[in-house]
Amino acid sequence: MSLLSDLCNLNLSDTTEKVIAEYIWIGGSGMDMRSKARTLPGPVSDPSKLPKWNYDGSSTGQAPGDDSEVILYPQAIFKDPFRGGNNILVMCDAYTPAGEPIPTNKRNAAAKIFSHPDVAAEVPWYQIEQEYTLLQKDVNWPLGWPIGGFPGPQGPYYCGAGADKAFGRDIVDAHYKACLYAGINISGINGEVMPGQWEFQVGPSVGISAGDELWVARYILERITEIAGVVLSFDPKPIKGDWNGAGAHTNYSTKSMRDEGGYEIIKKAIEKLGKRHKEHIAAYGEGNERRLTGRHETADINTFLWGVANRGASIRVGRDTEKEGKGYFEDRRPASNMDPYVVTSMIAETTILWKP
Repeated sequence: MSLLSDLCNLNLSDTTEKVIAEYIWIGGSGMDMRSKARTLPGPVSDPSKLPKWNYDGSSTGQAPGDDSEVILYPQAIFKDPFRGGNNILVMCDAYTPAGEPIPTNKRNAAAKIFSHPDVAAEVPWYQIEQEYTLLQKDVNWPLGWPIGGFPGPQGPYYCGAGADKAFGRDIVDAHYKACLYAGINISGINGEVMPGQWEFQVGPSVGISAGDELWVARYILERITEIAGVVLSFDPKPIKGDWNGAGAHTNYSTKSMRDEGGYEIIKKAIEKLGKRHKEHIAAYGEGNERRLTGRHETADINTFLWGVANRGASIRVGRDTEKEGKGYFEDRRPASNMDPYVVTSMIAETTILWKP
């Protein structure tokens, strides 16, 4: 008699050329990830060769009940670490039957910015540091914390090891390997300052692919925590008080910044970001005001400042960038629940296209 795990791990290539494609999209809240699967006659590696599909937008808060059909356009393909073989994960964005992007489709607007000749010529690189918190199911309290109580103060948990410091490492490592298997350019992981909180980094990725890769990495993490019976939170301040919040620091550079004399380009870009501080903050995630207090390695939400190696600044420039006169900088303002399509394209638009 087969066990359920045996059936889940069946190798389809032994008996059929058919593959399973899991179509992934973003729901009406802007953070709820949805997906459903369909069978394809054979392996596919080009998203343009995949069929469009549809879903009931009235059930995701994205369409009225009397006109509920929303169309999925496949945009990026990744290997499926859950089903293995030739099976795939497909990142999609959503349109009306008439071909118009629905209001929650942030990818379409981002793709227009990244396809602009001036932006494409600068080959914008991103690396996004995605922080998140693991919560105990049913009680919504951080993993490893005593229910209704608190652990010892912050200090030993950041990049820590040990049963009393690192909670959920099996989930984190499973996610790391699953992302590498999928073809996501995940560049590292670490335990964060608050116990039960972790971080993974995606990138460097060019243009729109940074958003695609981060969203699929989030989806894979959501699926792994589902298997583990743990709740995944992207809340920027899951616990009130003297605890670190969760951000999505976005590292950024352009070709001009990476070339000789790039430090002057970086300073001009930071100056432009400062002039549009309020617009960026408004687009950098819900509840970010609870995190950006001027404490816990943040700048105050109403204050824009930058500095070299300053983790209390809005924008941090690394020592190496200053020393070499070229490189990248880090926008520390985005919240953990930000939309990477919005943040990456907005940084490019402000620093490359905007003429103040």
